[in-house]
Amino acid sequence: MTRPMLTQREAAAACGVSRSTIRRRREAGDLPGCVEDPARGWMIPVDALLAAGFRLNAPSPAEDPAAEAPAGPAEALADGGPDAAALRAELDRIRAEHALALAHAEYGQKLAEAEAEHLRAQLAERGERIADLQRAVAALTPAPQRSALTPAPGGPTVPGQAQAEPSAPAAEADGPRRRWWGGRA
Repeated sequence: MTRPMLTQREAAAACGVSRSTIRRRREAGDLPGCVEDPARGWMIPVDALLAAGFRLNAPSPAEDPAAEAPAGPAEALADGGPDAAALRAELDRIRAEHALALAHAEYGQKLAEAEAEHLRAQLAERGERIADLQRAVAALTPAPQRSALTPAPGGPTVPGQAQAEPSAPAAEADGPRRRWWGGRA
């Protein structure tokens, strides 16, 4: 005859406790004869549960009549519970907490909106700065049309641009060209 065995989940449900309680008791050695099944996990003998002091088919903590939800205001007054003044005080406390929570939420929203506006302003400033830098780079970059233009005589040259030769009559009209160090040609 084989002993009836339950999984940890089944044992917890049958005894009305949590699975962690069954697991802790098994790990502590309070449930002898437990076997680990590769398919179902830990198997716990029913007689080990009974020997450890558990009651089978015990009501779970949620089914316990003492752990029911608290009665409403009408039932509390009818059952001789707290009087109406205590209930009003509790209601006022809850309303004050709710108003405080709303105030915190509104403040947080205003703070977030102000931060978003600040970030938008920074983004706009940086966008303007980037546009200025892009215009400066475009002004310093030689354009394809500029290479066809002839630079002014003696003016600075841009690397990579082709130098146009002055026409012969213009060179003769100016006379001999002088070198930059002041010597004669």
